[in-house]
Amino acid sequence: MSQITLVRHGQAQTKARDETGYDSLSPLGHQQAAWLGEHLRDTREQITRVYCGTLIRHVETATAMQAGHYAEIVQDARLNEMQFFTLAHLFSEQHGVALPQSREGFVAYMPQLLMAWEAGTIEEAPESFDDFQNRVGDAMADIGMGRGPALVVTSGGLIGMVLRQTMGLGTPAFARACIAIMNTSVHRLHRLGTDMAVTQFNAVPHLDRPDRQHAQTHL
Repeated sequence: MSQITLVRHGQAQTKARDETGYDSLSPLGHQQAAWLGEHLRDTREQITRVYCGTLIRHVETATAMQAGHYAEIVQDARLNEMQFFTLAHLFSEQHGVALPQSREGFVAYMPQLLMAWEAGTIEEAPESFDDFQNRVGDAMADIGMGRGPALVVTSGGLIGMVLRQTMGLGTPAFARACIAIMNTSVHRLHRLGTDMAVTQFNAVPHLDRPDRQHAQTHL
């Protein structure tokens, strides 16, 4: 039975408001990833293939996890995040909806942004919603056809899109899933017949202890 383990990157630069500024791990992000790597080795996780996006935060997370312990890390740009900050700036300029300053503000904001993107009403978007959806589907299909359990280090928006595709989520539910996904959280897919099914969502076993609860972050 094929298994794909998706991991969101560690905490990045939370005060950034553009793609470049956000794209590296904070000191806590490195620690989160190291703890996850230790957990996977301690539990003797069976992994024979390792993939990550080409963004700095993806590579740094996979490296801090020591994911190369299992197999050569294959970088695939199809596993990169949507350009969230670029979309947010365009949404603000064209529709007057500002980027929220708190996580709570994202609860209403994310569905608005993603539905506008899906409807094609954000002009000059760097990538269309359909293109993002298609590249994620193509990447996961290719990984799913490989042999042996796979580890994929990527971003929350991409994991949310995988959930949308495997569970048939509408855009509001897709948006809420993206908001909920924690840094270095673990998500699992198993093959059931010809399709993949979600069997684990947003697990942080490496952070489920009193002295690490401060490290359970979303941004």
